[in-house]
Amino acid sequence: MSKAAMIVRPFARQDVGAVLALMQALAVFEGYDDKFRVTEADVIEHGLGPSPRFGVLVAEVDNEITGIAVHYLIPWTYDLKPVVVLKELYVAESARGMSVGHALVTRLRDHAVGIGASAVKWTVLRSNMPAKAFYRSLGARADEIWDPWLLTIDG
Repeated sequence: MSKAAMIVRPFARQDVGAVLALMQALAVFEGYDDKFRVTEADVIEHGLGPSPRFGVLVAEVDNEITGIAVHYLIPWTYDLKPVVVLKELYVAESARGMSVGHALVTRLRDHAVGIGASAVKWTVLRSNMPAKAFYRSLGARADEIWDPWLLTIDG
């Protein structure tokens, strides 16, 4: 599989099954698969419906979706500029080392620039050293000012 055969694009209806499969694979990798509740209907309604709540960039290598970048927008904050939040980045094991993740993050950054965003933000599992090295290789850095916090709502 060559780099020239890779396409990164926004997802469409025909991609929903592959996107959901990669979301589930990420849930397994990160250890929350027992809590994963997203269905194809959810992806369609909330990602492709009349008022999408998130977007997905897909990386397609030789006509197979091999990676996803699920993202959403914080419309504006203190500087009146939007912030793009990368919620999930996942590359199928078979496509790792082929620059799929790099292409997805680059395309997401281009999207952020295109809408006048001030930043792209995301979280990384503390134990995921390969991901941290990958993000550093793209010029990203850990936030030195803010630590993530969580208030759970049990239902």
